[in-house]
Amino acid sequence: MKLPFAGRLLAVAMLAAASAALPVSSALAETPAKPKVALVMKSLANEFFLTMEDGAKAYQKDHSDQFELISNGIKDETDTAGQTRIVEQMILAKVNALVIAPADSKAMVPVIKKAVDAGITVVNIDNQLDPAVVKSKNINVPFVGPDNRKGARMVGEYLAKQLKAGDEVGIIEGVSTTTNAQARTAGFKDAMEAAQIKVVSVQSGDWEIDKGNKVAASILSEYPQVKALLAGNDSMAVGVVSAVRAAGKAGKVQVVGYDNINAIKPMLKDGRVLATADQFAAKQAVFGIETALKIIKGEKVDSANGVIETPVELVTQ
Repeated sequence: MKLPFAGRLLAVAMLAAASAALPVSSALAETPAKPKVALVMKSLANEFFLTMEDGAKAYQKDHSDQFELISNGIKDETDTAGQTRIVEQMILAKVNALVIAPADSKAMVPVIKKAVDAGITVVNIDNQLDPAVVKSKNINVPFVGPDNRKGARMVGEYLAKQLKAGDEVGIIEGVSTTTNAQARTAGFKDAMEAAQIKVVSVQSGDWEIDKGNKVAASILSEYPQVKALLAGNDSMAVGVVSAVRAAGKAGKVQVVGYDNINAIKPMLKDGRVLATADQFAAKQAVFGIETALKIIKGEKVDSANGVIETPVELVTQ
């Protein structure tokens, strides 16, 4: 039916108004907001993770036009329930990416699956999620981080040069259910076995100063012939140094660690700690964030079996 002239004029005006509105709405649809990236770490009482957070914040400040950053940490290294709640909060906040250093390699997988199912890009840093558990949930989560076994082996090999075959040593492990703790213990053992040095005890110090101190004191008491204590991270190494001094064995029992935190550097200089490994804490989260942003943009991410390896270096006196 042909409209009268006045009707046709009104229709043209309405169509023009609608057409004028289209570019605005189309532009909004085609220009996504800056991605929101959530960084979820372990205990912020650990200097390593504070350094990691500072590095991430500095990177975001220099790239503020590219993404927004939300950072969180838990009260202690074993607070998996607290970390689970944080991830659930980030799902509700509808972040675009989650970069996580899981407190537990297995227990955190179910909530990470929730995040993946919600359409969130998840990148695993620091402590690798258990590959078998991840596979059982039918999800793919890339791991961005160092080869912890290789790093610990380097530290152990340097220590072995100061000892002799048949000497006894003890290992203070991180949280035993975490992949990186297991890998570092394996690396220490690799080096000790190659040098025919006897590992008389492996006990968990939960990555923390006080627990590391207590475990070291226990090992020194039970095995008075121990010549060295290998700590899975520098926080525990700080506690070990105190235990060695309290036992009257300063200079007689060697101590090594892992992480190269600032607190350990004076101890490296004066010999209280023989060696550690630097996995570049300030860059750990940045490597993960960069990977997450590439995935969001649809860019190719090079990995080997889902692992993107980052540097680790031996640090000595």
